[in-house]
Amino acid sequence: MKIMKNINKFMALSVMGLLLVFTSCETTELDITSNPNALTPNQASVDFFLNSIQEDFIRQFEGDADNDLNDNWQGGGNTTGDGFNELGMELTRIINGAGRQYASIYQDSDMDDEWINAYLGILGDIRAMTPLAEEANQIHHIAIAQFIEAYLMVTMVDFFGDVPYSEVIQAAEGILNPSVDSGASIYDASLLLIDEAISNFNQSAASEPTTDFYYANDYTKWVRAANTLKMKIYLQRRLVDSQAMASFNAIVNSGNYIQDTADDFEWNWPATSATQPDTRHPRYGINYTAGGAGEYMSNWMMNLMDTTNDPRIRYYFYRQRPAVPGAEIDPNEETLRCSLETPPQHYVDGNFTFCWLDNGYWGRDHGNATGIPPDGLLRATWGVYPVGGQFDSDQFLPVGLGTGSGGNGVSSLLTAFNVDFMKAEMAMANGDMAGARTFLLAAFDRSMAKVQAFLVGREGGADTSFAPTTAEITSYRNTIGTNFDNGDMNDKWNVLAEQYWIAHYGNGVEPYNFYRRNQFPVTLQPNLEPNPGEFVRSMYYPSNVVNNNPNIDQKASHTIPVFWDNNATNPIAN
Repeated sequence: MKIMKNINKFMALSVMGLLLVFTSCETTELDITSNPNALTPNQASVDFFLNSIQEDFIRQFEGDADNDLNDNWQGGGNTTGDGFNELGMELTRIINGAGRQYASIYQDSDMDDEWINAYLGILGDIRAMTPLAEEANQIHHIAIAQFIEAYLMVTMVDFFGDVPYSEVIQAAEGILNPSVDSGASIYDASLLLIDEAISNFNQSAASEPTTDFYYANDYTKWVRAANTLKMKIYLQRRLVDSQAMASFNAIVNSGNYIQDTADDFEWNWPATSATQPDTRHPRYGINYTAGGAGEYMSNWMMNLMDTTNDPRIRYYFYRQRPAVPGAEIDPNEETLRCSLETPPQHYVDGNFTFCWLDNGYWGRDHGNATGIPPDGLLRATWGVYPVGGQFDSDQFLPVGLGTGSGGNGVSSLLTAFNVDFMKAEMAMANGDMAGARTFLLAAFDRSMAKVQAFLVGREGGADTSFAPTTAEITSYRNTIGTNFDNGDMNDKWNVLAEQYWIAHYGNGVEPYNFYRRNQFPVTLQPNLEPNPGEFVRSMYYPSNVVNNNPNIDQKASHTIPVFWDNNATNPIAN
């Protein structure tokens, strides 16, 4: 999928000029543009470009598990692969966030990979591919690229706020240090680009893409995804756009959007190779190693699911041991130091779980920055969904290379269950509690069915007798409805938000946006540090960009909200 990367780098550099002036450690890679033995632009293939665009796009969300030289992820402060999903999940307690101070966790130097992949990778390839595709009337190649560009730029705004866009494509005209555009204007431009993509999907093309990783050249599904992306945009700016709800409902009334899980916009990891390129789900590659798991699962998330008998828990988490020090077994200073410690006062005051959980759900509290003990083969880790790991059937065996489903997981971006959640949020915002309840339960139904179906045909040795029964699923579903019915408005938002978090396990972008937009749930476990600094409402610009582009100034702080977040205060759970 990456055999045209040399061409891609050449074309990206020629189109985008000096958008990023890299430091010495990064210019080495770009030296290939002057390699006389490398492929030249006139040898470029539209199909190879599109392959690269599609893969780099999913890497923008999932990052890289092993610093594979075939992609654009070469470094960064976070060793867990970076990517927007990872960042969002950490901030929303879906997975453990390690660090007592937000300012030290999410630094400007950590954002280089996301920026490089977006501009020199995806946009660079799109700008290089488009004239070739136009000349050959490969209109569906262009449409896919337009959809990806719109999705990419909306997400860049969601994480960074104002970013370069309009001047990026004018590098050939002498604009080598582009200024930022407002996030609102980029959202508007993305909506127009999506409409162009829909028009192009509905036209005939001279030839079809040889590989469409998402929909296998089913352009009816691409149009549904495009309209769903527009719904997502309207929802995200509902606080600042008086027409957002009407625009959202117009698409709902059309019926032409993702309504069935079979139409979900997602990337399926084939897991055919573990090295260069690594085609396993990145979270699998990080956690299913000879040394065991490389990440910590969130105590908040596991506790929420365990104590409420959530029927998805055995699909989500795999336990390597049946007990955690401090719970069913004695505290252990070597493997879980906090099992000998008392909880901080703000944990006691808020009645938050601390350090250990029952039933072998061995994870970490939010903000735990202590050293890494020898617990890689002890702690809980990702299960079969969504990363292609192991289904938890009480085997309590250590993970290893190739165990479970081998990493043939899925990265879900636009889903039918999220459409139901979007409808529920819009109903809540409109004061329609009955509608919100209906859509909330529909979202759970789709999430549950998607998770159950995921095991089929994946992990051959899984003991499915541990799968939840219909009665257990119904009981849990009824509890969701009862809690929603019996709660006040804040309780209802908490029920919706907690279910949103659970269903989106693996996708950190949507919960991060939801949290900043709605400031729920208020039940999130706080940082271990009583004063960790203000919550991250947008990421810093990469240090290399700020240092080398005089038209981009660093933000005063990461508390500066993106344009659609007009809340007067930061989220309460810090």
